[in-house]
Amino acid sequence: MKRRFPYATRLRQLPPYLFAEIDRLKQEAITRGTDIIDLGVGDPDLPTPPHIVTRMAEAAADARHHRYPSYEGLMEFRQAVAEWYRDRFGVVLDPATEVLTLIGSKEGIAHMPLAFIEPGDAVLIPDPGYPVYQAATAFAGGTPYALPLYPSNGFLPDLESIPLDVLRKAKMLFLNYPNNPTAACAPEAFLAQAVAFARRHRLILCHDAAYSEIAFDGFRPSSVLSVEGAKEVAIEYHSLSKTYNMTGWRIGFAVGNADILAGLGRIKTNVDSGVFQAIQLAGIEALKGPQDCVAAHCKVYQERRDVLVEGLTRLGWNVPRPRATFYVWIPVPPGHNSTELAKRLLSEAGIVMTPGVGFGPHGEGFIRAALTVPVDQIREAVERISKISL
Repeated sequence: MKRRFPYATRLRQLPPYLFAEIDRLKQEAITRGTDIIDLGVGDPDLPTPPHIVTRMAEAAADARHHRYPSYEGLMEFRQAVAEWYRDRFGVVLDPATEVLTLIGSKEGIAHMPLAFIEPGDAVLIPDPGYPVYQAATAFAGGTPYALPLYPSNGFLPDLESIPLDVLRKAKMLFLNYPNNPTAACAPEAFLAQAVAFARRHRLILCHDAAYSEIAFDGFRPSSVLSVEGAKEVAIEYHSLSKTYNMTGWRIGFAVGNADILAGLGRIKTNVDSGVFQAIQLAGIEALKGPQDCVAAHCKVYQERRDVLVEGLTRLGWNVPRPRATFYVWIPVPPGHNSTELAKRLLSEAGIVMTPGVGFGPHGEGFIRAALTVPVDQIREAVERISKISL
C-alpha cells in the first residue's frame, strides 16, 4: 500500500531504530502470553537515589522554575559539572564556555553533525556502535564511514588504516569508551593516539563517555579530556542517565572545546528550550551529593555480570567478562547468526537480547545482554538457555 504522505528521503534511508524494533517484537511476545526476561534495552531497573528525587520534588514545587529555562543550562549546574570533572578526572573546565547542558547526551550527539557537517563530508563512526551516530550523520547529509571494531584489537578502531581519500573528506570522529555495545574499555594510550590523530587531520573528536562510572573490580575509566591537548579538538559527552539511574529525567552534558560547544549550542537555541530547571537542580544534587549510591549500583551490576558470565560459561559459551558498562557482549555459538539466535531466545525461552548486527555489520557474530533485571531473573535466563538445543 502506497503511503499517502511519503516519508522524506532522510527517513527512508534509515533502518528501523534498533530498540524500537526490539520493543515491537517483545510486545508481540507479551501479547502471546510469553513470560519475558528483558535483557534488551539498556534502561536501568534500579530507581533514582532518594536524595535526588527529593530535591527534584522541592524544586518542581517552586514556581520560579516553571518558566522557560536557559538554552545552555543553569550556571549552577554547569559549575557542578566542572567541579565533578575536576574531582573525578583532574580536568579543569570553564563552566561558562566549556560546559553545555543537554536534554540527555543522545540529544547532543544527534545535533552535533547538524552544526558542522556539510553534505558529502565524511564522519568516522565505530561499527558496531550506538545507532544515533549514523542516524545523526545521515540527517545532516554527511557520509558515514565505518570503523570496524574487532575482538582481536580489543574493539578499538585502527585509525591509521583509514584511507587518505576518506580522511580528506572527514570532519568528525565519534568514539565511545567504555563502549556500547561491546563493553570494551580504551587504554589511556589509545585515547592519546585518538587525540593526536584528530589534531593531525583536523577532526572534531566526539567522545561518548556515558558509561564511565559503571565499572567493576576497581577499574576507573579515563576521560579523553585528560589527554594533553585534547581540548583543542575534542568534546566529551556524559549523562546522568546511567550514573544515577535517571534515564527518564533527560539530563546530560557535553564538555570540552569551547568553539565546538558553541556550534552545538547554536543548534540547540533553534530547536529546544533547554532542560527543566527543577531537573537541573536535581542534577546538581546528583553531582555534588553523596556518591556512595554510584558504588552501590556498580556492586549490583557486577553481581549480575558474574552470574550471567559464569552461567553461560558453564553451558559452554565463550563469554568475556566486561570491566565496565552494564552490557555483556556475547559471542554467538557456532552455526548461528545474531538475528537468528535473538529470535530463538525470544520465541523458545522468552529472553530478549539484542542482535549484534543491529549495531552495524561488524556486530554480526555477537548478541548483547543488558544487566538491567534482578539477579534472580538472570539466573532464570541462564536456566532457560540451558534447555535450548544450540
